[in-house]
Amino acid sequence: MTSTYVTPSAHAAHAATPGRLVRLWRGRAEDAPWVRPAFLALLVLTTALYLWNLSASGYANSFYSAAVQAGSQSWKAFFFGSLDAANAITVDKPPAALWPMALSVRLFGLGSWQILVPEVLMGVATVAVLYAAVRRRFGAGAGLIAGAVLALTPVAALMFRFNNPDALLALLMTVAVYCVLRALEQGATKWLVWAGVAFGLAFLTKTLQAFLILPPLALVYAVCAPVGIGRRIGQLALGGLAMIVSAGWWVALVELWPAASRPYIGGSQTNSFLELTFGYNGLGRINGNETGSVGGGDRPGGGGGGGWGETGIGRMVNDAVGGQVSWLLPAALILLVAGLVVTWRAPRTDAARSAFLVWGGSLLMTVAVFSFMAGIFHEYYTVALAPYIAALVGMGAAVLWEERTHLLASAALAATVAVTAWWGWVLLGRTPDWLPWLRWTVLVGGGAAALGLLFAGRVDRRLGLGIAGLGLAAGLAGPFAYTLETLGTGHQGSIVTAGPAGAAMRGMPGDGRVFTGEAPGGAPGGGAPGGGAPGGDAPGGGAPGGGAPAGGPGTGAGMAPGGTGPGAGTPPQAGGRPTRGFATPGGLLNGATVGTKAKAALLENADDYTWAAAAVGAQNAASYQLATGKPVMAIGGFNGSDPSPTLAQFKQYVAQGKIHYFIGAGAQGGGEGGGETRMGPGGGTSSEISTWVAATFEKVTLNGVTFYDLTEKK
Repeated sequence: MTSTYVTPSAHAAHAATPGRLVRLWRGRAEDAPWVRPAFLALLVLTTALYLWNLSASGYANSFYSAAVQAGSQSWKAFFFGSLDAANAITVDKPPAALWPMALSVRLFGLGSWQILVPEVLMGVATVAVLYAAVRRRFGAGAGLIAGAVLALTPVAALMFRFNNPDALLALLMTVAVYCVLRALEQGATKWLVWAGVAFGLAFLTKTLQAFLILPPLALVYAVCAPVGIGRRIGQLALGGLAMIVSAGWWVALVELWPAASRPYIGGSQTNSFLELTFGYNGLGRINGNETGSVGGGDRPGGGGGGGWGETGIGRMVNDAVGGQVSWLLPAALILLVAGLVVTWRAPRTDAARSAFLVWGGSLLMTVAVFSFMAGIFHEYYTVALAPYIAALVGMGAAVLWEERTHLLASAALAATVAVTAWWGWVLLGRTPDWLPWLRWTVLVGGGAAALGLLFAGRVDRRLGLGIAGLGLAAGLAGPFAYTLETLGTGHQGSIVTAGPAGAAMRGMPGDGRVFTGEAPGGAPGGGAPGGGAPGGDAPGGGAPGGGAPAGGPGTGAGMAPGGTGPGAGTPPQAGGRPTRGFATPGGLLNGATVGTKAKAALLENADDYTWAAAAVGAQNAASYQLATGKPVMAIGGFNGSDPSPTLAQFKQYVAQGKIHYFIGAGAQGGGEGGGETRMGPGGGTSSEISTWVAATFEKVTLNGVTFYDLTEKK
């Protein structure tokens, strides 16, 4: 096992030979007949899997869907990532993740599929890029295993069907690794430049999270690239320059743009994207000091995690996170060590060892940051780990299979399968009432496969492949079941988790899950016709305890203009079961249910106003905007804590007749009749504005929510 690993086929040599492209359906000339059909089948099955039941999530995270809608209506909103087409305030991220969805909505109209299909395509593309990266050095079998592991990771199945920025981020990180691996083959500068471009675009997707894997990738290239040290340093500098240019052009334009003629930078306290990058979305995520946030660690710089769970080395395998992504994490770590052992005598420039270092370094760096960050942490962030885990599993399995005649290699394979089966048994035991038979099936099947793999080098190849297939099936059975459960359930709001109910048990209320189906009254998607509760006039416009708006296309008051969008005003239920999550009137993390009377009021003479309404908090504003198709100002941004607009600015907007309604009590938990909306946790001016509005203007209750007509003073 100490010899240099020799690839199963001459992929690297072939890659260096130009002019060998063949037709899509035949693949490479030297490939076995099954390779290209298997790869295409992987992509087709992944696409079908991710498209199934896609509209169950409706607008998914209405915060981003509203920005997508705005970007489809206004190119200025598209460029800045504004929450509304009138450009009051932006989302709290750069806008790259919004651009594909906004273009889709601009071309095909507003709807669940138009928003979420681009995310599905990003998932399929990530599987394809991962396959290509792994198969070049380790063969098609390894690439197929890696692609399948990624596709069936529960959190990947969740986020590649959801409209948060994480789908595009995972794709770009995988592309960046692929480009670095290509550069490592022959020291090609162009591939390092392309890697820099991928990192720059990833920064425009989710700011500094894009740079988590930059240190290990740069270090591996600096040490292992097959060119002189001076050239390596120069190439890394060019890659860095490409990264700066591909991200910096947008940042420079935003910072140089006169603040008076652009939207306020959401998530910042000083209307600065740089402050947002290094504060709320940067160091604040690490140390918990996030001004304007909903709170991070127990204390400044503390490691307790506060409302975001305990920090520490066990975070990635705890009750909240384990079932999302960690099914094959132990296997990936074992196979990383095994791969490095097998290749430890290889030359400095050995591409196989470099691949283990690149994927392994990316995994370890991301795990370390996620484990100890004291600021905002959501379980779905771990989708970033899925490509790294999948690559290491595919590569390591291929290496050990080739070395299986050595006792240590076969023992390592057996140990990997045994540990994976045991860990699957542990994870499935956290939801004991859900598919209880599967837990023991995984343990017994994995144990039998592990025993057989001890003799993999001494049995017939076909029998050995059958045993290996049993081990792979046992390892994937748990995540596959979680993935199917995830696909069968709609997810909405700001905090979403994969798998069955109870799989994520952190203390935040609700998990953004929406059960779709036939509700009493027969409304598709679980809502009563007309939006809200039957008749559309129940308090809050929805069922008690309901979650974010959902429903299938064409349901209820939340139908997008023209009747093409998913029901933003339909309280989702299935067979009478209310959704889990925040109350139907809306809140910080979930949207509001929009009743028929509220929608009609906002649409009345809406074109005479710049904003049909204003509401504290982006999720509330987004719900009304999606329901009406008209701009709604999100006072204070996502948390209601940004100082935008100021009370003076808001009074000026009202005096100029730019805002029709202010949405008050019922939308943010203010007292009935009092009209007060809470100030965001980080400060802001929302409380001042709410108090002034309540004291100045007449109120009316529509669908259980207090509205103030800003054209009618007391």
